[in-house]
Amino acid sequence: MPEKRAPSAAADVAAERTLGIILVSASAIAFALTGVLTKSIHADPLTITCWRGFVGSILISLYVLWRRRRSGGRESLKLGWRGWLLAIEGAAASIAFISAFKHTYVANVAVIYATSPFIAAVLAFLLVREKFRLQTMLAAAVSLCGVAIMVGAGFGSGHLLGDGLALLMTAGSALYMIMVRAFRDSPVVWAGAVSAFLLFVLGWFVTDPLAVSAHDAVLLGAFGCSFALASILWTEGSRLIPAAEAGLLGSAEVPFAILFALVFLGEVPPVASVIGGAIVLCAVFAHAGRDWWKAKSARS
Repeated sequence: MPEKRAPSAAADVAAERTLGIILVSASAIAFALTGVLTKSIHADPLTITCWRGFVGSILISLYVLWRRRRSGGRESLKLGWRGWLLAIEGAAASIAFISAFKHTYVANVAVIYATSPFIAAVLAFLLVREKFRLQTMLAAAVSLCGVAIMVGAGFGSGHLLGDGLALLMTAGSALYMIMVRAFRDSPVVWAGAVSAFLLFVLGWFVTDPLAVSAHDAVLLGAFGCSFALASILWTEGSRLIPAAEAGLLGSAEVPFAILFALVFLGEVPPVASVIGGAIVLCAVFAHAGRDWWKAKSARS
């Protein structure tokens, strides 16, 4: 009897892993649409985050409630001060994220954002003395050189503000990663939904979110849906595969974002962005690939 069950169990594990790969890869593609959608919408960044937050918060909330119902109500929706801190910090990073796309190339924002795991490692060391590996230190140093080339080229080109906002957003995202690890008991996905709703409330009182064209309204709705879909796909997919593999697949967001900007916007980044981006991507994929290979070897 055990000999007959073993192949079935192995097949189930393989099927789960395949599903996880598909879901995480799909989430990377959905996240990669952020730059194209932001630049295709004529509204200001705060109006965009307002409607993105409104649609996204509704869809993510429905997902959280669905998961809670499946778990029999065991998943808590109580945020506490840690959950609220996550929500507020995430909202601030989102505003910088959307604003960055309005002031620089999609490639620059995507590549700078790809360095967030390295910045998170540095911040974790500085804030909580969390040790990080030599390979992470080397990858962070290499990626910093790439970012320096990209940002340095922004001086006098009118794109320095956007690159600066992308750096600010990346630092905010890195801090968010540290907080998620530190606040393990907080409902992270629910905090994300609350964060998105906070953006809607802020936009409602600071801007005039109803003063948008029909064209923008359609794109804003699509933006909110893609944001929620990407978040849900990542959450479900990352449950089914090792963290190293999820990180490697998630890195595919960067080349997809650059490709979408080229195809849909005709946006060709300058030479400095290409060179700096290539350096950063080599560091990111080498680091993620090494982690994936180690995890694979350990399972073999």
